[in-house]
Amino acid sequence: MNIHRKRVLDFIKSKIVVTSSEVTKYLKVSWNTADKYLLELVVEGKIKRIKKEGVNLWLLK
Repeated sequence: MNIHRKRVLDFIKSKIVVTSSEVTKYLKVSWNTADKYLLELVVEGKIKRIKKEGVNLWLLK
């Protein structure tokens, strides 16, 4: 597992629910890069996405 995806998982564990923007600020990467890491974790089955009022919410499965 790539180090950034591990950091994203640790961040989600500490916060329970995060937005793409929070991950962007935490990792100091672009929004697209953060979204890519998050979507890779969804494909791996580690997290899930909930779309609410135009905002993506990410949480552990």
